[in-house]
Amino acid sequence: MRPRLVVNLNSSYYPVFRLRKSTMEKDVTASQHKHWRTTQERVEKYISDNLFKDVNLRGKLYPKAKEVDRLFHWGLPLGEKTWEKWTFKNITMQDFKPIKAGMAYGPLWSTHWFKVEVNIPEDWVQQEVWLHWVSQGEAMLWSAKGEPLQGFSPGGVHLSPVKGANRTGAMEPDQSRTDYMLSSCWSGSQETQVFYIEMACCGMFGAGADGMISPPDEGSVFQLEAVEVSTRDKLVYKLLTDIDVLHDMTVSLGSNDPRAHQALYTSNHMINSIISGNYSQASQLADTFFTKRNGDLAHTVAMIGNCHIDSAWLWPYSETKRKCARSWSSTVQLLEEYPEMKFACSQAQQFSWVKLHYPELFDKICHLVKAKRFIPVGGTWVEMDGLIPSGESFMRQFLYGQLFFKREFGALCEEFWLPDTFGYSAQFPQICKSFGISRFLTQKMSWSLFNKFPHHNFLWEGLDGSTILAHFPPGDSYELRVRVKEAIRTVNNLQDKGRVSTSAFLYGHGDGGGGPTRNMLERSRRLRDVDGCPRMEHMSPSAFFERLEAEQHNLCRWVGELYLELHNGTYTSQARTKKQNRICEFSLRNTEILLAVVAVKGRMKKEELLSHQDNLHDAWEKVLLNQFHDVIPGTSIGLVYCDADRLYKEALASSEEVQRACCPFLFKDPEKKVGEMVVINTLPWPMRQVMVVKEEGKHEVKQSAGEGQYYVAVEAPGIGWSKLSTSLSPPQVTVSFSNNRYILENQYMKAQVNTFGQVESLILAGDSQDVFRREGTHVGQGNQLVLFDDVPLYWDAWDTMDYHLETGKVLNIKESGCEVNEVEVVQSGPLVVKLRWGLKITEVSSITQEIELSAVSPYLVFRCKVDWLESHKFLKVLFNTALLARTATFDSQFGFVERATHCNTSWDSAKFEVCGHKWADLSEPNLGMAVLNDCKYGWTARGSTLMLSLLRSPKAPDAKCDMGQHTFSYALMPHKGCRDKTRVQRCAYEFNNNLTLLSTSVSHDSEVWFSLVGSGAMIEAVKLAEDKSGDVVVRVYESLGATTSVRLKVPSQPQRVCLCNGLEEPLSDLSLEVGEGLMSTAKFVVMRHCKVLCECPSLCSQGK
Repeated sequence: MRPRLVVNLNSSYYPVFRLRKSTMEKDVTASQHKHWRTTQERVEKYISDNLFKDVNLRGKLYPKAKEVDRLFHWGLPLGEKTWEKWTFKNITMQDFKPIKAGMAYGPLWSTHWFKVEVNIPEDWVQQEVWLHWVSQGEAMLWSAKGEPLQGFSPGGVHLSPVKGANRTGAMEPDQSRTDYMLSSCWSGSQETQVFYIEMACCGMFGAGADGMISPPDEGSVFQLEAVEVSTRDKLVYKLLTDIDVLHDMTVSLGSNDPRAHQALYTSNHMINSIISGNYSQASQLADTFFTKRNGDLAHTVAMIGNCHIDSAWLWPYSETKRKCARSWSSTVQLLEEYPEMKFACSQAQQFSWVKLHYPELFDKICHLVKAKRFIPVGGTWVEMDGLIPSGESFMRQFLYGQLFFKREFGALCEEFWLPDTFGYSAQFPQICKSFGISRFLTQKMSWSLFNKFPHHNFLWEGLDGSTILAHFPPGDSYELRVRVKEAIRTVNNLQDKGRVSTSAFLYGHGDGGGGPTRNMLERSRRLRDVDGCPRMEHMSPSAFFERLEAEQHNLCRWVGELYLELHNGTYTSQARTKKQNRICEFSLRNTEILLAVVAVKGRMKKEELLSHQDNLHDAWEKVLLNQFHDVIPGTSIGLVYCDADRLYKEALASSEEVQRACCPFLFKDPEKKVGEMVVINTLPWPMRQVMVVKEEGKHEVKQSAGEGQYYVAVEAPGIGWSKLSTSLSPPQVTVSFSNNRYILENQYMKAQVNTFGQVESLILAGDSQDVFRREGTHVGQGNQLVLFDDVPLYWDAWDTMDYHLETGKVLNIKESGCEVNEVEVVQSGPLVVKLRWGLKITEVSSITQEIELSAVSPYLVFRCKVDWLESHKFLKVLFNTALLARTATFDSQFGFVERATHCNTSWDSAKFEVCGHKWADLSEPNLGMAVLNDCKYGWTARGSTLMLSLLRSPKAPDAKCDMGQHTFSYALMPHKGCRDKTRVQRCAYEFNNNLTLLSTSVSHDSEVWFSLVGSGAMIEAVKLAEDKSGDVVVRVYESLGATTSVRLKVPSQPQRVCLCNGLEEPLSDLSLEVGEGLMSTAKFVVMRHCKVLCECPSLCSQGK
């Protein structure tokens, strides 16, 4: 049947021909001319915020407006952080001076307060009334009673009714939040309205001098552009949103889609109706269009509001505390206005900040959490880096995070939420499972530069075989704006079409905060089920994952780490921060062991014991905060690292203070008054080491260390102590010079070092195989210092690109032209041999290195002191071996990972810079070489070559990143190949965890506190239980990827020993054999959390 031709005689100028079809809404009149561009741009201009505003619909939004009646200002003294010391009451008592809008304020990071007084005109009665605040700095609106009401965000187009739109940023118009509804229906009250506004002198993304990630411009000032009030026409706002969404559909669907034309003609007809004064007809046209539903098989987009706030990045920690309040107060307001909205929020640290500084806001959040509207997710203290923290740090992230959420909100998080970190450890599935989490969400893998990850939904299998359900939102962002193109891309980009029916859609401004906006939620109402766009449904994360779990039988499996093919310079940037993190991790581990032993011995009062436990908890929280995914990776501004340094120093000081407090209770012997030196070992195996002592003592073998000090060789039992007087007499270490090479030899190995500090030969004692020679032919050298150009494509502190490997220059060879101070002998045995040499890297940088071999050490140590003032250079140390190894092994959290040394595939090639912890290894079946380190994380393994990354020199966002002096050490260890991993792992722990000397009073020669009988397992932590019971938690993990049985011995007979989960909740009893200790079986990298319930007299006597 042919369509009927109808002449519309109601047109103002020309007849418009209208075709009636089943696919065309009968009340919609198509445009007269078939010209896509003119009609589409007509619609665009009619809602524009800066073009034709005098005649378009946008200009009708605020029919009445005026500037506020009175505006006053007071500047907070001093700068960053000082706001935390002022109460609202004290602020309102200050001498506020009258001002006018238009002035600029500074300096950067300072705080300025404004008092606003406004009288609403009588003729605004029964209308919506809005306050407009337009400034170039972030701000918070407070009531006169001191209640935080809403945040104001700069950026994008500011729409002030009196002064008009003013573009102060490059973001979309809805990036900014510049208005606050005073009333939805003004009562007509003539009472003066009083508000306070706190403005921070920083933008949403700091104040980069030449771009977002540039170092901050310290001369920045921030203008207060407008402070106004207005009415707002509700119908005009509705029509603006309607046309905006229709225009969005038109553009997103494109001219080949009939539904795009239907949207275009609907919006065009609406404009004609508005121009003719028929607003209600225009509104009905839109309402009718948005009732056209999807089919039953349409994909569902699960809308989850979020506000990703970096705990520090282009701003310091102190500003993040206010960002949380600004963003979350705005979110609370929207949750009250839009009952369908769900908001997911991570990072217990940020909740803790808000509770401390904004208790009224926190109370509102608690109410919304109970209503399951404001939903805590993630389960961690912060959204930490996913690669650099130790396994125990990961455990504490989840432990402290989950316990906070349980304590404050009565529930645990069900999802691991880490959308923006730079790679994901293969241990996450197991750790998540230990804390009751079986779901994981991120989007960062979409940033990979070389290969597109093949799944958006999959089962992720970790090192031990544990599996969790993983989801990557196909929109590839956590900052979606609820635009049609984003919803369509979510479906089109989905890698698992036909396998799942729902995908997460994370909307809300993030990184610098902001969160969802009213415009986003209004768009979501129009798009919840309209033909041409996926079905959009507000969901909680739990409801979304429940749908996904019902379809997980369709999903594929991914085994091992999630390696991000980008941002691999973060393994090296800000070297001091990484070093302090490693030091604090080991120090806190050691202190917790000592405190646990004190608790078991029962000599300390309960109050004192728990006080020390609290101090260690606080110290851990500081370390965990610095593990945020823009701090420890080295990608924040310099001011952040001033805060980080302070927090590390405080954490380390607390750890050392508790250690000192524990010592008298560990060794107290009331009958022995003469102090004696003891050696403490916190590793669970006997450990030998050459130490420096201040007194000569009665040692059979000793060596002068200069300045009245001596080297002695000592041994201490695993997690225990022995007297220093029982020192060792090991075979001597020697040094000789032959054929222009220094030969260092001890009972474990022989090494040859040339006059430029390179290792040319490395042989295990009693073996003829050489790490650097094959069949007597010289193949390679170790300890080659190599300097690379390091200029990324954009993300300076984040990225090192593959092409940097083409620019290497070996420094410590004659041909380099570098000024070299050749090797000299500074210690020649019998306990320590030490060589010293140095070179001038460039005119502004230099290195001094000591090469050391002790009589009891199976590895050769390189202690470095570097003065570093480079720009976009990368310093590495290279070991070019004669080994044939198809894979390299890297230390990781609670285990290790293996990666290819070849470039067979693009996936292999992309791993030109990878993350590893305390050691990396190249091995043949019977010969291998491990490189150990005390604070480095970046590695390259290609063919027979292994490189350790030492220092970078990016200039953004911190212009002084890594400038100055550095000290660090690495070591070269030959071993018996693939079968010798236990020895490598133990040596790496020893290299990072020296024996401790202490003067005390003891009556016997040694003591063992905790130990493992058997091999292939490690005691990673011995700590007091978080429930303050005085019970002890022992964390054991299997380290070789095998099934093993070990016996755990404890210092006294416990009441009970049980297996527990990561939350330290008992799961099942473990067998206890009197006099023999505890039998525990561990499988492939499985952590056993053993809770030892101890009869502690100091606790029991006080009513435990």
